[in-house]
Amino acid sequence: MATGQIFSRTTQALFYNYKQLPIQRMLDFDFLCGRETPSVAGIINPGAEGFQKLFFGQEEIAIPVHSTIEAACAAHPTADVFINFASFRSAAASSKLALKQPTIRVVAIIAEGVPEFDTKELISYARSNNKVVIGPATVGGIQAGAFKIGDTAGTIDNIIQCKLYRPGSVGFVSKSGGMSNELYNTIARVTDGIYEGIAIGGDVFPGSTLSDHVLRFNNIPQIKMIVVLGELGGRDEYSLVEALKSGKINKPVCAWVSGTCARLFKSEVQFGHAVSLLLYFPILCGWIIFQISLIMLNISSNNQGAKSGGEMESAQAKNQALKDAGAVVPTSYEAFEASIKETFAKLAEEGKITQVKEITPPQIPEDLNSAIKSGKVRAPTHIISTISDDRGEEPCYAGVPMSTIVEKGMGIGDICVMLCADHGPCVSGAHNTIVTARAGKDLVSSLVSGLLTIGPRFGGAVDDAARYFKDAYDRKLSPYEFVESMKKKGIRVPGIGHRIKRGDNRDKRVELLQLFARTHFPSTKYMEYAVEVEAYTLSKANNLVMNVDGAIGTLFLDLLAGSGMFTKQEIDEIVAIGYLNGLFVLARSIGLIGHTFDQKRLKQPLYRHPWEDVLYTK
Repeated sequence: MATGQIFSRTTQALFYNYKQLPIQRMLDFDFLCGRETPSVAGIINPGAEGFQKLFFGQEEIAIPVHSTIEAACAAHPTADVFINFASFRSAAASSKLALKQPTIRVVAIIAEGVPEFDTKELISYARSNNKVVIGPATVGGIQAGAFKIGDTAGTIDNIIQCKLYRPGSVGFVSKSGGMSNELYNTIARVTDGIYEGIAIGGDVFPGSTLSDHVLRFNNIPQIKMIVVLGELGGRDEYSLVEALKSGKINKPVCAWVSGTCARLFKSEVQFGHAVSLLLYFPILCGWIIFQISLIMLNISSNNQGAKSGGEMESAQAKNQALKDAGAVVPTSYEAFEASIKETFAKLAEEGKITQVKEITPPQIPEDLNSAIKSGKVRAPTHIISTISDDRGEEPCYAGVPMSTIVEKGMGIGDICVMLCADHGPCVSGAHNTIVTARAGKDLVSSLVSGLLTIGPRFGGAVDDAARYFKDAYDRKLSPYEFVESMKKKGIRVPGIGHRIKRGDNRDKRVELLQLFARTHFPSTKYMEYAVEVEAYTLSKANNLVMNVDGAIGTLFLDLLAGSGMFTKQEIDEIVAIGYLNGLFVLARSIGLIGHTFDQKRLKQPLYRHPWEDVLYTK
């Protein structure tokens, strides 16, 4: 690997599996550093295309979204970093495909638990093709004042405090992503700051090793000293020992290997990330650390986390070996900061450090939503609605929670009509109806305007949910087989996913429907299968919850199948002709009529959308 710098102020990346927050943090870092172009060139979201709007300083920009890795690489040939936020199940396949693209030089794999066999395969391919893999199980890396991967270095406040908006003279590499933030802060206090920092990841087989990056740092002129934070378990640190002994590294190296408390335990021990944090604080020693560790310790034989068996893999042995090879190794983690400070001060005395010109980073504009919540600004609204409100935990009709209306002994048809009648003024159908009504059009025109939005993206997923869930259940596909087969086809699972609701904030309408079915239906086999699918999709992302389309679609399958009145062929035909979607159209017509009369009663003027809500692009 060796060579030198892998990032610069012009580095651009492709981001796989859209996550709004880490991308926005990258763009905010770009603005903080004074970059002229955003570091995220494109987003890859399998099965989706278009644009995602994000902020680059004060300006809102549209970042292209591509459905395949090949298409993204072709569209952005200068983007040479691939940031992979896929789950551990698909991270290896997508990373390998990215490595095969001629434009990609660096791949960062965020997921933990990627199978060892797959990781070894990635490492082999990357090394034979002169490419770099960071991770798996990594937070990423950063070049101060130039480029950062995803959530590296945490919040903007932490980045400013650690002076990562401009380059320093220290190269830093660690196994732990969480402790990287602590070390960035420490290094900023006692030196002129980080030039580049890398977290190689906590899995047993990292795509690149501590010594890989140390040797690379040794070739970067701007880096004057190197800081290494290792962990007990494995023998990665010994390749660094050999490099020091052979004279391949001619810059000062300050190193510490955590896990010295492992000798408190008689058997082989394995530390997860939470307990690893404890190891860095020497105050938590003796009986206290022993008791806390007993609770959090994982004494097992699987391949996750830092694990020490033989003496050579102990923290003490590694620290001694590094010290004997010429690294500056303190007596404890507590003394690590002083060692770094002394090493840097010596370099400064020798005239090897060029003084860094301090700059004042620009202020990152605060997002409107957070500013409103904190009471710093007030913003006018553009629509008045008195008939429904979908902002809370559950929708309300005229201020009355939907659950109190539904919990009155209605049949399933009545409940579905009630639940689907309206979902607030912000959804596309209601919005169209409101705009049309405010244009002075009659009831029928306003109603039809809203109804015309019903389709695959709005309301029409009831039929698709019933169709796909029925097919998967009847073919005895496991949730994994069903979801992954849909993913390969580039089709999102109908009835799964919500823009607002999350795994910890479920749609109340779905919960009411499921409660009714479990109480009154003779069988809920399709609904329970959908619940199992939801459990699997929630392991991928917290917004992949069952929505009301999925709940209604599967419950009507159970109703049709459990009634004994329909043959399998008749049920298939009912689903195929769009019968279930008719229920949504019927119900939503009630809400759209309500919105029409609400606007007319309120005597609302012609609607004009505010220009500040429009992203004007060239």
